[in-house]
Amino acid sequence: MLYRPCSRRLIALAPALLLATSLFAAPALAQDDEKEDAKPVADYEPNAASKKMSGTFGGKRISYTATVEEQVLEDDDGNPAAAIVTMSYVAEPQDKTRPVTFLYNGGPGSGSVWLQMGAFGPKRVAIPSDARDDGGPPYPIVDNPDSLLDVTDIVFIDPVGTGFSHAIGDTDPKDYWGVTADAKSVAAVIRKWISDNGRWNSPKFLGGESYGTTRSAAVVHELEGAYNDVALNGVILISTILDFAAGADTEGNELSYITNLPTMAATAHYHGKVQAASVEALVQEARDFATGPYAAALLKGQALPDAERASVRAELSRLTGLSETYLDRADLRVSPNRFYKELLRDRGLTVGRLDSRYTGVDYDSAGETPDNDPSFYGIDAGYAAAINSWLRESIGYETDRQYVTIGGVGDWDWRLEGGRDTNAYLSVAPYLGRALRENSDLRIFVGQGWYDFATPFFAAEYSLSRTGFDPSRIEFQYYDAGHMMYIRDEDRAKLTADLRAFINAR
Repeated sequence: MLYRPCSRRLIALAPALLLATSLFAAPALAQDDEKEDAKPVADYEPNAASKKMSGTFGGKRISYTATVEEQVLEDDDGNPAAAIVTMSYVAEPQDKTRPVTFLYNGGPGSGSVWLQMGAFGPKRVAIPSDARDDGGPPYPIVDNPDSLLDVTDIVFIDPVGTGFSHAIGDTDPKDYWGVTADAKSVAAVIRKWISDNGRWNSPKFLGGESYGTTRSAAVVHELEGAYNDVALNGVILISTILDFAAGADTEGNELSYITNLPTMAATAHYHGKVQAASVEALVQEARDFATGPYAAALLKGQALPDAERASVRAELSRLTGLSETYLDRADLRVSPNRFYKELLRDRGLTVGRLDSRYTGVDYDSAGETPDNDPSFYGIDAGYAAAINSWLRESIGYETDRQYVTIGGVGDWDWRLEGGRDTNAYLSVAPYLGRALRENSDLRIFVGQGWYDFATPFFAAEYSLSRTGFDPSRIEFQYYDAGHMMYIRDEDRAKLTADLRAFINAR
């Protein structure tokens, strides 16, 4: 049996935590709610489409087979419970010693459209690279020479409630909506795919973006945490969120002010509010200040002496581009939401959450937080059009279901194994630390954008530098864009070159 859905009660997620951990702050999109009742569940036939294609990737001409298919998971009684859609691109002639990489996005509730049509698939959507709105259709869908198909076969996975994936019959999709339940279902799909395709002895890589990095840690735990291992060669973390306390913008949590500060400095530099020799140099100054004088001041709370407060306030103003008057009113603690609105208030602009290079215009300039995130509404239409056009028209996948790009799940169960005390401090990072200690060949790649407030790069550095990690086996790379760094043409080329080297080195 592939997977038994978890039946425990789901915990409603607090709005503040949801804001901190969701890939996009967007309204939920309606997934088709109808049951698969046109035919008996036992007779359910997986939907699939396949097409042979070719392209040039990494400078090499590659023939490949593109396959979109439902991977059916069963319940304890052997009945179909869920159909999870995979989109695989396998080089021809097939080579079972060739690496295979499994990829997904995050949310939770996001389809793999972003990584597939933005970075690693054989085609991509060509939206503006310079932080401008994508406007209206048609959106160019072009060859993607940056795809990794020259070095690895690729399998994109859409978990239940995302993309075209769905529960079957009377199965409640909520059974799959949680850190552990989701990881178990994705691990089951990976096991099924490598069995069906004879790839048990292929080098294997696993990767995700945003909550997809959380998923990766949990899936590694499911694949390598028992004796019937599916061993991995590498884990790819793009825009990383592993330790949720490090980025939780919650009153009383001083850590988030520390981990967000370097991103604020980078953003202020990008928009000309702070001068520095380079963004890298300024970021290092911000790191040093954040973990030194700033952290010390925050921990002293109301006992902070006036002279020390004045010194910290002045340096904080220099690094962030915010006035000392504003910082004083904020008690030296500026949340990202306030920063988006305040940094360019004098210009009547806000900055983006996913990518703070983007700017937006609100209803007025008097509010405390932005109306919306310009770095999301600036890209969403192009990606939605591209994934539907590619899967339905180019590959020939036929379905009446709507492709859910983001927002396709409800309340998420954030509990991990280990009990209440463990879950009061939610971090999946220890799963990766254990995997590194128990798999001598495993390496981790971490890609972060300077201008990403959804998953700040300093929070990723923090979570992967705790006890139990070997820093020599973790590679960090940085990009001059935000959460989805591959939107910027130069960073897509750098990201794929970095990953090509990472995969080849394994």
